[in-house]
Amino acid sequence: MEKMLSVVVSVYNEEQALPIFYQTAKPILDRLSWNYELWFMNDGSQDDSLKVLLELAAQDDHVKVVSFSRNFGHEAAMIAGIDYARGDGIVCMDADLQHPPSCLPEIVEKLEEGCGVVTMVRTRNESAGVVKNITSAGFYWVINTLSDVKFEANASDFFAVSRQAADVLRGSYREKVRFLRGYVQNIGFKRATIRYEAQERAAGESKYSIRKLLDFSVNTILCFSNLPLKLGIYAGGTAAFLGVAVMIYTLCTRQGAPSGYATIVILNCFMFAVLFLIVGIIGEYIGILFSELKDRPIYIVGETRNVERGDGESRR
Repeated sequence: MEKMLSVVVSVYNEEQALPIFYQTAKPILDRLSWNYELWFMNDGSQDDSLKVLLELAAQDDHVKVVSFSRNFGHEAAMIAGIDYARGDGIVCMDADLQHPPSCLPEIVEKLEEGCGVVTMVRTRNESAGVVKNITSAGFYWVINTLSDVKFEANASDFFAVSRQAADVLRGSYREKVRFLRGYVQNIGFKRATIRYEAQERAAGESKYSIRKLLDFSVNTILCFSNLPLKLGIYAGGTAAFLGVAVMIYTLCTRQGAPSGYATIVILNCFMFAVLFLIVGIIGEYIGILFSELKDRPIYIVGETRNVERGDGESRR
């Protein structure tokens, strides 16, 4: 039986890039030894992305379109694509061509070798700029320091999973606040790594603002580590040490109270700052728990094209 590759492409305001992506990817997909389906997950685009996708679907049965009722985020688009995909292997990538389709034949080779997970690691991303490259490296250093799970630095949202690995992601790992590329590296199975150079964007601009990247980084750390919750223990130990130090100082100098009003004020300000930081961290964890308890859908589909009835409905 001929194997099938499902290529999942997340789309948000990419009307200019979509024709270029399709014209670039289709000849490569046509040359593969596997059959293929090309899933475009329209994440509530505000431009004419959906119109472009419907035109592509009308002329090519390989193109499948799933359009959300509103913007649910990049992570939701990828997990929705995994839910709908029917292939023996599933590749998740972006529509801006920073994830080069030329890597698809090598990904298929790794899947044929029995790999359950294929991690794509950027070797260079000059278009990101110095600041983003430094912050990206810093993010992976922090998450690897805090978490028991160790992630491969510069691993991207460009990855591939086998049908077996995809079934795990469909049945489990359904958190409302998620880090999908982290889950992919955490589920086990035989894994391979392919290195690539991120290309220039085909068109448009990055949809990730500094604020979105910061929120994403904080959520990722909270999803994979409970070490921030232990800061209270460390802060309590520090406060106890300082208290003992002040007591010893008082006894040794035989004064009723330590001299130095400024020192006392500084210590009080420091401890209150630590206290409010810990309260804030606990609040973030409670916020994640609240999102999970509400159990709202990860995404809502508004429109589909070239999608068979029932696909993906039981997985949301």
